[in-house]
Amino acid sequence: MRMTAWETVAHVLAQAPAPPNDPGGQGEDFGKSSPVGLVLLIVFAIAVVLLVRSMTKHLKKVPVVFDEQKAAAAAPARVKQADAKRGGEPEAEQGEAKPDKEEAP
Repeated sequence: MRMTAWETVAHVLAQAPAPPNDPGGQGEDFGKSSPVGLVLLIVFAIAVVLLVRSMTKHLKKVPVVFDEQKAAAAAPARVKQADAKRGGEPEAEQGEAKPDKEEAP
């Protein structure tokens, strides 16, 4: 038996409303969560923390000023600062041979 669109609309509109005792689909288990939900929430929280740490690390590498001339002028100073932090000598001076001890004749 095939119903037309008008018959379907009439059938839907003719249905009786839900009884007043019906809580609207809120049965006995409504509002309760499962352990799977807790695990999923913890996994999402860990993922957010790791993403924020990664983003912060990458944002620290972004230059404050994007002007190429200023960046080129500041480049030698950054190299010296990096070498000072490593405790080594600048790369230009590392190639030079320095005597460890002076030899007496």
